[in-house]
Amino acid sequence: MPANVSADVWTGRTDHTQRRSSFRYHQIVENIELEQLTKYHAPTCAIVGYECEEGVRRNQGRLGAAKAPNAIRQALASLPWKLAEQQQLIDVGNVSCLDDALEKAQEELGQAVATLFSKSVTPIILGGGHETLYGHYIGVRAHIGKDATLGIINIDAHFDLRSYETQPSSGTMFRQILEQDHNSHYFVLGIQRFGNTQELFDKADELGVRYVYEEDMSDARMSEIASELNEFIERHDYVMLTLCTDVLNAAFAPGVSAPSPFGLSPATVRSLIRTVAAHKKTLSFDICEVNPVLDENGRTVKLGAYLTNEAIMGFLGGYSDDTST
Repeated sequence: MPANVSADVWTGRTDHTQRRSSFRYHQIVENIELEQLTKYHAPTCAIVGYECEEGVRRNQGRLGAAKAPNAIRQALASLPWKLAEQQQLIDVGNVSCLDDALEKAQEELGQAVATLFSKSVTPIILGGGHETLYGHYIGVRAHIGKDATLGIINIDAHFDLRSYETQPSSGTMFRQILEQDHNSHYFVLGIQRFGNTQELFDKADELGVRYVYEEDMSDARMSEIASELNEFIERHDYVMLTLCTDVLNAAFAPGVSAPSPFGLSPATVRSLIRTVAAHKKTLSFDICEVNPVLDENGRTVKLGAYLTNEAIMGFLGGYSDDTST
């Protein structure tokens, strides 16, 4: 089970008033052990961290993402809470990868995610390397059952469709899922033409992956892309959303495992998150590959917190005028 985070993580500025309209995240969040949860009847999001970068190490990436869950929490702590009194936020702590036991940690994360669903709360998962996604998926599939169709939406520069024949890593998860689960389908936005080998493009085509190139994601096309997303969502019983922050332009997000000078703008990624998280079929969200060790003045961590906030707002009805619901 996840280990509780220190109360010191959730601290921040406090205005001298008890009006909820002046509250910030650290005044709203409730730290609670997973086994203590009872069923929630009001709209609730639950944060769970995944302190793991073993998949990044196996993928020969730059290490440091295991420190992201608490760093993102600290950046969230002082953000204003814009939602109504009945909407709640809880934090059930961190799953940690001990030694190199990646697969065990992914199973543990999956169990935590499934437990959160059973308590009628929406999981918000703070990775970790992008191997976080596989643990996230395990929990979603356990919740919806093996026969339901699942759409996996990934905002990412990379397909992560590498072979897992030797061992799984942060570059293999979607291939693992698609080859083992024929009721899951994959749509990835932000693909870098020169960030993936031709073999990976061929594998994506073989597995029926839908993808949009980074260079085709201009402001002028966002309405069309939103329509494509909604069409993909409507074809499935349920949807899960994952964000790999290396999809962002390195000028905005230098602290990631694989930075790119040709990445997406934060505004584009925010728009995608709003579209997907506000949809009634979307179950959960994870953010991965934020790397505090390689960050510059906390810019990437802060951006990661703001994008996580967008997901929470979407799930809890903060964009009630969104037509996708």
